Amino acid sequence: MIYKTVTMGLINPKSASNVASILRAAGCYGVSAVYYTGQRFGYAKEFNADTQRMRDKIPTVGVDDLLAYKPQGASIVVVELVENAIPLPEFTHPENAYYILGPEDGSVPIEIVETADAVVYVPTFNSMNLGATGNVILYDRLAKQSYDRSNTLIQNSRDNNNNHKI
Repeated sequence: MIYKTVTMGLINPKSASNVASILRAAGCYGVSAVYYTGQRFGYAKEFNADTQRMRDKIPTVGVDDLLAYKPQGASIVVVELVENAIPLPEFTHPENAYYILGPEDGSVPIEIVETADAVVYVPTFNSMNLGATGNVILYDRLAKQSYDRSNTLIQNSRDNNNNHKI
């Protein structure tokens, strides 16, 4: 299966560095847009972790209501440490997904959890930060799909400093 679209929603992200990490992951894993609520990360002007300047390529939009920006036909997947959630290794990602992640110092509001098509958690011994969680979810999505096994993915992913072949 080749996934069609993926969008991310971030609930009141705590820092610009975590949003920058999400944006870097978004560029690596084909996210079409990132929406966020709250103002905390907006106060920081630097996006040091966004070294590929994905903020200039992927719409990153502050909104009041993440659910109002659910892409048409997308399944809402809340990523949260919630009892009875689906462990990520057992989860089958929807073709069109809208992943909603909560802040590091809070939770996804229950109103959003209750509207989700799926609630997933990443098995860990402690909670991860927003950037790490986003990377793991998006990597898992790519790793579970059928993708081009030729060298095209490698050639398109690497930077100009790497031309090795084995």
